[in-house]
Amino acid sequence: MTGENEKSHCFKVENKFIVKSGCKKRMWRSLKQILATERTLPWPSDAVLYYSINAPPTFKPTKKYSDISGLPAPYVDRHSKLYYSNSEEFATVRSLPMDITAGYLQLRGANTIVG
Repeated sequence: MTGENEKSHCFKVENKFIVKSGCKKRMWRSLKQILATERTLPWPSDAVLYYSINAPPTFKPTKKYSDISGLPAPYVDRHSKLYYSNSEEFATVRSLPMDITAGYLQLRGANTIVG
């Protein structure tokens, strides 16, 4: 079953990340040491390594927080696109001038232009 043509995986090597030094039998390497070792070794182009794994996009919706108070915000003002959490904040959002509204949107990183 284990022929020459079977592909060997780097995670199946038993003592790859163990450093043997002096009288100690096993000393585990830190993540930085493992990453540095992986970068220096000659790997095939299709090898999956610690630093090459990218996370897929999440399916959960992003959490929205109020631009005024920082509380969880279930509401969005249609005119200014600012998030708010209650009616008092809504009155505050509606009374803000356009330059302050644009500043809040810029802080949040929203790319919408108010006006």
